[in-house]
Amino acid sequence: MTKKDNLIQIENNIANACEKAGRNNDVHLIAVTKTIDADGIRELYDLGLRNFGENRADVFLEKYEALKGLSDIVWHFIGSLQTRKVRDIVDKVDAIHSVDRPSLAKEIEKRATKLTPCFLQINISGEESKHGFTKESAIRFLKEADFKNIEMIGLMTMAPLTENVGELHQVFHELKQLQLDIQKLGLNRVPCKELSMGMTNDYMIAIEEGATHIRVGRALVNE
Repeated sequence: MTKKDNLIQIENNIANACEKAGRNNDVHLIAVTKTIDADGIRELYDLGLRNFGENRADVFLEKYEALKGLSDIVWHFIGSLQTRKVRDIVDKVDAIHSVDRPSLAKEIEKRATKLTPCFLQINISGEESKHGFTKESAIRFLKEADFKNIEMIGLMTMAPLTENVGELHQVFHELKQLQLDIQKLGLNRVPCKELSMGMTNDYMIAIEEGATHIRVGRALVNE
């Protein structure tokens, strides 16, 4: 299948998942560019995609420079971000999905020269191999934070690699509940209205549980 065929299939899946959940089709499809070069990104752009997600700072900078001519491209940084790399990317990306520790938030706050949309990364599943705040530490951190250059627009998580549909529903449901709990706190610069969750293997389940941003790579490029 071509990238165009893949995109049509994904968009149909998104529409079906939204219909099943009784939602308007308000999901942002982020094309994960980990294995896609600048020419491949341009091809997806020409098919109508505008949201692209990169997970390595150095690679992002290369692609950002190569695609500067695409003025309406929206860049999401979705990978683990080293503190020392923040200054290089913070004013070039449109959102950072991987704020997984207080020190990273502090560095973004220090280096950003404009209000930067961010997602707080939550380790819902509690896996030792995954980064992120626990539910309890997330609420504690946000209550104590005093953001000026960060807008914490939502939460992000990565589900376990499992075919257990019930487990996936549970992980995504817990993140949705945490998002609602945080939203009720009414904290400054923490609207927390968005949920970045769901990838190639589980994005339809994530949408059913409230995802507003899904991160899809392999399904777009037949990997």
